Amino acid sequence: MNLPVNQIKVHPTAIIESDVLIGDRTSIWDNVHIRFGTRIGEECIIGEKTYVAYGVQIGDRVKINAFVYICNAVTIEDGVMISAGTVFTNDRFPRATTVDLKQLRPSDPDEHTLPTLVREGATIGANCTIGNDLAIGRFAMIGMGSLVTKSIPDFHLAIGHPAKSVGCVCRCGQLLTRFPADVKSFSADLDCPACGLQYTVREGVVTELTPP
Repeated sequence: MNLPVNQIKVHPTAIIESDVLIGDRTSIWDNVHIRFGTRIGEECIIGEKTYVAYGVQIGDRVKINAFVYICNAVTIEDGVMISAGTVFTNDRFPRATTVDLKQLRPSDPDEHTLPTLVREGATIGANCTIGNDLAIGRFAMIGMGSLVTKSIPDFHLAIGHPAKSVGCVCRCGQLLTRFPADVKSFSADLDCPACGLQYTVREGVVTELTPP
């Protein structure tokens, strides 16, 4: 475990394996398990009883609540929020054994292991399940209890089983508008009612005009 000396808080019940890098001012709470080779940025919070598999990459100022499962091949960029009870997956066709049931399949990454990327500023609500071979876009928001099976564009609000885009949100999290049934037919110019940031939507693609 490679821990800088500045203000890192690790609860005594947390398990931190070898070759883990934890950034300054990050807090690791009780009964967290972080596997070898993981990289965690600065000013993060890893909530109690969360499991982070080996080789996971986590950016700066990421907030991960309690009881989250993050598997291998997941990358989380800066400023992401992952709410309690969220589960990531990395194998689309999982099996415990070989086809003859006589040997366990190894847990190491192989051709079945598929990546997941959570882009900067995104929020994942409580009790979501996140599929693999997909990306959750910048500042996108996934509603609580959703099942994400395909990529979600930047700034989109997605909910449901499977999750579908139903609107778009501001950097600050405020709902900007609801989408019609045919998202790709929707275009608009939008101002955030909470913070005043401006956006355009063209055929469902959200572009920020006044980033901070």
